[in-house]
Amino acid sequence: MKKIEIFEPAMCCSTGVCGPSVDSELLRITNLFDTLKENEEVKAYRFNLTSNPQAFVVNEKVLNLIQNQGNDVLPITLIDGEILKTESYPTSEELGLSDINNEKGACCSNSQEEVKVEANTTCCGGNTGCC
Repeated sequence: MKKIEIFEPAMCCSTGVCGPSVDSELLRITNLFDTLKENEEVKAYRFNLTSNPQAFVVNEKVLNLIQNQGNDVLPITLIDGEILKTESYPTSEELGLSDINNEKGACCSNSQEEVKVEANTTCCGGNTGCC
């Protein structure tokens, strides 16, 4: 089973829906991870520096990169524990997932568990202070 992990910079929302403009890269990666939640051959995880700092500390490769290069190295993508890419989000092709259909809706998730995304919702709700 393939394990994909993305270690992201500090942000309030994983989709880029918050704020004055939508970040298309965050929306793309959220949609891709939404598609992967039903894939039994791939486990995909996203770790946000704000909400999952412990994940950064316990992963020696990620911690060393940040200590040596600073936060500008984020996002960091690992496949099966090996660094695939730094400083930008990977494409489906880079992840070996070019056949994944990426048409689903996106939402906000900062969990270290498999990303569970619900369509037609935004990050800006309740008292999150996100927007």
